[in-house]
Amino acid sequence: MLRWPFFSKKPDPIIRPLEARWFADCARLHGCFFARAWGVSDFEGLVRDHQVVADGAFDGPGKICFGFAISRFVAPEAELLSIAVEPRHQGRGVGRHLLSAHFSRLAAQGVREVFLEVEQGNMPAVQLYERFGFATVGERVGYYPKKDGSRATALVMRAGLS
Repeated sequence: MLRWPFFSKKPDPIIRPLEARWFADCARLHGCFFARAWGVSDFEGLVRDHQVVADGAFDGPGKICFGFAISRFVAPEAELLSIAVEPRHQGRGVGRHLLSAHFSRLAAQGVREVFLEVEQGNMPAVQLYERFGFATVGERVGYYPKKDGSRATALVMRAGLS
């Protein structure tokens, strides 16, 4: 009997507000990408702030947090403070789903414009932001400390929310 291979697309992540039980996962993720990693207490402090929106990307049952996005806002502006997606989940649209939901929540808070900094050489992130309409409006030379002790330039990007 001839059987055709079964190909299934991984389901889209569930995006929902971050809760304290996920802060350790977020701190671990942040440490994978940034020389100055945020700890659990950093996430606790941020999420307590009423002008912070924090979202996570989860598997269907909500047992695994594999991405997050955090922004601080003073309407009509916001700054995307950090976003991270676990490396094994990158390239699957998780960042796109996460930012789409995150920016919708910011828009509901009256935000009309979002700013962010991104390492100049991080082309996957730059391309993702450009898909959301972000454009480079400046640079911060030596802004990011790197794990090897060097410093990287950050691009300052801006986009309007519609």
